[in-house]
Amino acid sequence: MFNIYTLLLILIGCVLQDHAYPADELMPLTCRGRVRGLEPSRGDVDDALGMFSLTLIDTLDTLVLLNKTAEFEAAVRRVLKDVRLDNDVVVSVFETNIRVLGGLLGGHSMAVMLKDAGHYMQWYQDELLHMAKDLGLRLLPAFNTSSGLPYPRVNLKHGVRGPESRTGTETDTCTACAGTIILEFAALSRFTGDPVFEVHARRALNFLWEKRQRNSNLVGTTINIHSGDEWARGGVGAGIDSYYEYLLKAYILLGDDLFLQRFNIHYASIMKYISQPPLLLDVHIHKPLLPARTWMDSLLAFFPGLQVLKGDIRPAIETHEMLYQVTKKHNFLPEAFTTDFRVHWAQHPLRPEFAESTYFLYKATKDPYYLEVGRTVLDNLNRFARVPCGFAAMKDVRTGSHEDRMDSFFLAEMFKYLFLLFAEEEDLPFNVEDYIFTTEAHLLPLSLSTAPHAPSPPVNSTMIELLDDSNFDWTCPNTRLLFPDPAFPRNLRDPIRSAVDKSCPRPALHREPGMGRPPLRAQDFMANNPDHLELLRRMGVSLIHLKDGRVQLVQHATQAVSAVAAEDGMRFMQEMMELSSQQQKEQLPPRAVQIISHPFFGRVVLTAGPAQFGTDLFKSITGVRGFVTVAEPYSGCAELSNAAFVQGRIALLQRGQCMFAEKARHIMKAGAIGGIVIGEEGSSNDVTLPLLFLFYKEGNILLEALKEYREVEVLLSDKARDRGEIHWTEQRDQTSPTSATLDRSHVSTVELDESAPELAPDNEEVTPEEDVGPAIKSNPEPEQEPAVDKDSSSKSVKAMMADWQEDLEAFQQMEKDEL
Repeated sequence: MFNIYTLLLILIGCVLQDHAYPADELMPLTCRGRVRGLEPSRGDVDDALGMFSLTLIDTLDTLVLLNKTAEFEAAVRRVLKDVRLDNDVVVSVFETNIRVLGGLLGGHSMAVMLKDAGHYMQWYQDELLHMAKDLGLRLLPAFNTSSGLPYPRVNLKHGVRGPESRTGTETDTCTACAGTIILEFAALSRFTGDPVFEVHARRALNFLWEKRQRNSNLVGTTINIHSGDEWARGGVGAGIDSYYEYLLKAYILLGDDLFLQRFNIHYASIMKYISQPPLLLDVHIHKPLLPARTWMDSLLAFFPGLQVLKGDIRPAIETHEMLYQVTKKHNFLPEAFTTDFRVHWAQHPLRPEFAESTYFLYKATKDPYYLEVGRTVLDNLNRFARVPCGFAAMKDVRTGSHEDRMDSFFLAEMFKYLFLLFAEEEDLPFNVEDYIFTTEAHLLPLSLSTAPHAPSPPVNSTMIELLDDSNFDWTCPNTRLLFPDPAFPRNLRDPIRSAVDKSCPRPALHREPGMGRPPLRAQDFMANNPDHLELLRRMGVSLIHLKDGRVQLVQHATQAVSAVAAEDGMRFMQEMMELSSQQQKEQLPPRAVQIISHPFFGRVVLTAGPAQFGTDLFKSITGVRGFVTVAEPYSGCAELSNAAFVQGRIALLQRGQCMFAEKARHIMKAGAIGGIVIGEEGSSNDVTLPLLFLFYKEGNILLEALKEYREVEVLLSDKARDRGEIHWTEQRDQTSPTSATLDRSHVSTVELDESAPELAPDNEEVTPEEDVGPAIKSNPEPEQEPAVDKDSSSKSVKAMMADWQEDLEAFQQMEKDEL
């Protein structure tokens, strides 16, 4: 309890005073604020930033929950003094509503509560509410559509569709974006007495309801804001999640039975088509018995908490347990994971939905098991995400690498729910049961249900005929009566834990195909196996060794020994292309570069992609550890003049001017135990190196650390090591070799590339001498070997990065759906 309390105060101090203010977000790796326009664009993710001190506003009611009243009062004065809402910036309507408008309303609710108690905020005259109304009026132009659904973005100063707005041309929005308005807008209307906000929010919800798929009663991820067309995939995760959440919570906050009736109809369909305990799978809403994808995204982790509010405890326990086991398997809940619980998208931007559901399940059941779950979440945050200036989002849960990102929802939601999970009643300055939590965990008083409001629209009689009340109670069940046997929840959880523990089988690679045996499969192929090469020959497939070290496969069907063999060859080529595009996502996790010297001490981890040749760090138990030294010449294209100083260290080299293998040979000759190369070069048969690739921006963090600190030590390995497992040595002989698991001939090299959109994959089944990369073609004519120069090397990089780019684009699409 004290640990969470202390961490929250430290984090809020970092944001409000030390590093980030008045920026919208804290960048925890570089210890500065993220200001939109001054940092490289992150696409739709940046639409949450409006130059309005986002994290400060999003955290106001968190301060009151911590009983830090003086700090809250100071923060409110700072908001009133410094924050401007008339900025000429295009922002997400959805994010601005839930984070900023919700934050202002939550802050107002806390200020009124404190003022009414008679001790604090006696000067307060609804200033936060006035700001909230100003912001609400700035969001209203987005609702100026024929359907009533809002545009996804609005310019805070110029609205939409005007010549200066730079927005208003969009045609689609996500269902959650349009349907997650009612709590904040209705609260604003009832606080101010102006019904216009609640009217617009209800109109949007009514349109979404009318456009549901009438046979399945499901809604999809996206909708045209003008025509209402067309959603194809339905689920409870990204793009849809908070629409369902706000229907039920609108009933709780506003007391309008219409919202509960609609939610119950949707919920019955969710449990019929989407819920396959413990899984929640997307389906085609027009054919809801058909699954739409074989993986789940992390945003659905809110759903067990919503089921608790609904009173449906058993499936909440089952789905939550599945999510917990996935979390334990990967330390964090991956942004997306498959139905057999493997990583699909490896990011984890410190999302709070799993902690939210854990809190609600504990509140409902008082089962101490959920305190254990919360402790696991908190411990993993401290062990793997905590960095000197806060908590950093996980770029890859498989390696423990970080992203320079700490979204405002981390303070507004994650630690709020963790604090509430462990808090005793006497720890809380007010009764949270008097409030509803918005999707951003802002606190709105339930007393708003009795405040003046706009009249509800007449209830559609056809809708009532659809409702079957037989499966629903209008009161929440008593969990002690539901589960009189204390072992009952455990009996629900144990089979799920067993199923997850037995998941993720690796394909067996033991088969040795030969004459008369089954045809060679792509997953079994090894380029140095003579039997495999003979089978390729019989299928008309030949290998071409490129100058950059890769192996190109080319099929000549006419050279196969038979028509059947030619068909086998075509099948093999197709499998190899599919395997090449999937190997990084499903088989080959990236590696990690961990900065372990003072003041980082292992807290900063950078994602590294495995190399196309050389020793594989995945087979090293402890990795390669050493201090970083700049090579002379910096290009590494000649014998090093500072070889004595480089010996036993990790050499830093500049990209370009010569092949990477030449650089590697020079640092090997100098006695280096590793190398960091800024750029992408080729490969070589006589270099026995484990080789990694890094993003340029992550590599720049390492370069900046080297500039600031005289000695920077890093650990190169398959994944981040627990800081407790690393043996710390405060002082080392600067000229003596560093201890490492590889001998002097095994130099581990990290490569950084500014142009790389993602990391280059490796292939574990390829020897250092031959590497089968993405250069796979089915072509009747042989390819000529290209010349490898600086320009062609850049093109080669882009080719090798294609698979990772697909993952990146998919992740960005998910972010776009949410926004």
